[in-house]
Amino acid sequence: MSLTVGRRTLLAVLSAAAVASVYAAQPVLARIGDDLGVPQARLGWVVAAGQLGYLAGLAVLVPLGDVADRRRLIAWHLLLTAAGAALAAAATGVWTLLAALVVAGLFAVVVQTAVAYTAALSAPGERGRDLGAVTSGVVIGILGARVAAGALAAVWGWRGVYAVLAVLLATLGLLAVRVLPPDTRAARPAYRQVLRSLGGLFRERLFLSRGLIAFFLFASFGTLWSGLALPLAAAPWHLSTAQIGLFGLAGLAGALGAGRAGRRADSGAADAVTGGALLLLAASWLAVGQASWSLWLVVIGVVVLDFAVQAVHVSSQHLLTTAHPDRTGSVVGGYMIFYSLGSALGATTTTLAFAGAGWTGSSVLGAAFAGCALAVWALGRRAAAVPPPSSRRREEAGTGSPVPPAPCRG
Repeated sequence: MSLTVGRRTLLAVLSAAAVASVYAAQPVLARIGDDLGVPQARLGWVVAAGQLGYLAGLAVLVPLGDVADRRRLIAWHLLLTAAGAALAAAATGVWTLLAALVVAGLFAVVVQTAVAYTAALSAPGERGRDLGAVTSGVVIGILGARVAAGALAAVWGWRGVYAVLAVLLATLGLLAVRVLPPDTRAARPAYRQVLRSLGGLFRERLFLSRGLIAFFLFASFGTLWSGLALPLAAAPWHLSTAQIGLFGLAGLAGALGAGRAGRRADSGAADAVTGGALLLLAASWLAVGQASWSLWLVVIGVVVLDFAVQAVHVSSQHLLTTAHPDRTGSVVGGYMIFYSLGSALGATTTTLAFAGAGWTGSSVLGAAFAGCALAVWALGRRAAAVPPPSSRRREEAGTGSPVPPAPCRG
């Protein structure tokens, strides 16, 4: 069954709404801290709570997509994410809020079930395009949440942000059952088999390489978006939450500009796209780091950074789902474990770096994460270009070329 434009759009929209529940706290961290009495150095845990819930969901819930009807799974997970958002809106203490965000993050992994479903429904020659469209919805949720949350918080406070999310997620859950096609796979493995195969992925070179790139990629991404509100709210700018949220538009423009990355991946250029985008990611921090004196340079840096992140992310998912078309749920869930760990690392360390060394410290941290991702890509490319010795000797023997004897010692 093909993936129509309407279904692709719905998958993108529900992905945007679900992931927004994890990132909506970023532009209103200062308000949450003031309301619930959370010190500035510990505000990163408000974002990290959702990421940690997301991590758990990636390990135990996303693999269910290879076992259960993914349409029903998507609907139920949206409804449970809505419940977590509603609990966050009603939270009167920091521990209640953290628990609510863990629940919302746990079931927000519906995003990855939607991505895996997209890969399974797409024709091979259109997989990159479809994945690019749906993951663009994810980025719209991550960055658009900043704009919407900033505006809503200015009117209804930070609790209103989560109340609106709860209603939207519940509505999309009901709509998914009516619009998405039923999952009619003839054979489905047992859940235990799926988890065993997920563990086996961590021994594959391609999976580990792309996973480590995702870890550092999203650590850099999290460093920016979990920390940027702090220098913008401080001197000399003193921006409001609504004004800070508008910076999400710059990130959104950059991420949507990377939509062609999926088409480039369809043409076989996924690895080259990754390398070029990681170079841009590292360079973007030179502009982002100037937040103390130039907002325009920050805007430029944000556009470039989010373009780079989206291009690498789409390319990696294309390579992995193409290599494992029969278990897209497991491979996407496993890959996104690295994403979640990296995002949580960026969220918690950027506030510590800012408290100790200001935005310069956070910027150096983000650039270092980008450099690590680039190093992993370069090492993986080098390893892939050099076949193991046993393979080279078999190739030489197969072409009739003499195999040189081992050097004599002694």
